[in-house]
Amino acid sequence: MIMSRIEAAPDAVQGNLVDRLLAGLPPETLLTDPDVTASYAHDMASFCAAGAPAVVVLPRTVEQVQHVMRTATELRVPVVPQGARTGLSGAANASEGCIVLSLVKMDRILEIDPVDRIAVVEPGVLNATLSRAVDEHGLAYPPDPSSWEMCTIGGNIGTASGGLCCVKYGVTAEYVLGLDVVLADGRLLRTGRRTAKGVAGYDLTRLFVGSEGSLGVVVRAVLALRPRPPRQLVLAAEFASSAAACDAVCRIMAEGHVPSLLELMDRTTVKAVNDLAHMGLPETTEALLLAAFDTPDPAADLAAVGALCEAAGATQVVPAEDAAESELLLQARRLSLTALEAVKGTTMIDDVCVPRSKLAALVTGVESIAEKYGLTIGVCAHAGDGNTHPTVCFDGADPDESRRARESFDEIMALGLELGGTITGEHGVGVLKKEWLAREIGPVGLEMQRAVKAAFDPLGLLNPGKLF
Repeated sequence: MIMSRIEAAPDAVQGNLVDRLLAGLPPETLLTDPDVTASYAHDMASFCAAGAPAVVVLPRTVEQVQHVMRTATELRVPVVPQGARTGLSGAANASEGCIVLSLVKMDRILEIDPVDRIAVVEPGVLNATLSRAVDEHGLAYPPDPSSWEMCTIGGNIGTASGGLCCVKYGVTAEYVLGLDVVLADGRLLRTGRRTAKGVAGYDLTRLFVGSEGSLGVVVRAVLALRPRPPRQLVLAAEFASSAAACDAVCRIMAEGHVPSLLELMDRTTVKAVNDLAHMGLPETTEALLLAAFDTPDPAADLAAVGALCEAAGATQVVPAEDAAESELLLQARRLSLTALEAVKGTTMIDDVCVPRSKLAALVTGVESIAEKYGLTIGVCAHAGDGNTHPTVCFDGADPDESRRARESFDEIMALGLELGGTITGEHGVGVLKKEWLAREIGPVGLEMQRAVKAAFDPLGLLNPGKLF
């Protein structure tokens, strides 16, 4: 009896798929052991469904990616592109019976050009690896997610990642000049440019940044670089309330200062970092604000910002004396999410971004939500650009606590929208925020986004079930 793919036994379907893939791929690029493929099923997000992959492919060349996509199109098998799976929205979660296309083996830096100030890289290059490589040429690649030692450039592009330095240098999208993208049918599309300027046609490059692998598979990127800035100095300011710290943020930005970072940690976050790493941060504070400058005279800039913090009610202002002390303070901030996870074992990390003028309302609102649901919710934030990360800590084995965690998470997103913000500033939508994306962009916006998806992926094979 001849059966369709849907009617065929799972083993028969997988066998045919593997045979077709092996026709154009080296055997070592395929993983089929269910115990191994299960480890590729999901990223780091909570409450996000994930299916069992039929096969995991780890290509090393553009041609191998093209073969995978042609095979997937012929057999109508969904494909889920993945990087290092450090994402926090379920965007890299496997669909049932899919091909997981892990791009971590495509990890070459192909070119660094100090004259044109560009780097050409494959998607599996780690953010930190690229940063260190361009530093040797006196250059910098500014986007620096907290997971920069683990996350890949391809993943950063897929989710439009941010980082600590966004307040001055901007997010990933501002550094992606051009892309090579394998489309759903296996064709190779080249977008963008290598030049400093260029406005030919629709900006397809920006369209792919933040598309979460739903429009095509990024296999090469041309990235803009900047001259390496001077080493930054950091200032720490303690406040008796989060509202006072947020007031200081508004004063700093209103005065025209351009810090290289401006980060907020609330009391819960500070305590969690101390408990995890014994860093000696001041646990008596209700909020800790970190400001940094990488200007030619950072000490003068820190003095001016310190005065603004004191005017906003800072109880103590301590500028770092050197780069080593500055890096220690930044390490504390980078440990925030890991430390909050250790509080109860499971976290839901929100990513609400609001206008800076509404930052205090968001932070104090989260405090009320935590009290309402009887939960620990720590807030760390890229305060300079209004991007907050309220982190709900809960026991994943406790059904009632898990329910309250999910409800509180939704209330935080609703609060962000009420304050004129957005449901995600840098983590993406994935599975976790699909419903909220529809609420934010409205029915017409949703219709247009689906039309774009259909134009690039008419069979709906690329990362199905994500975004909308």
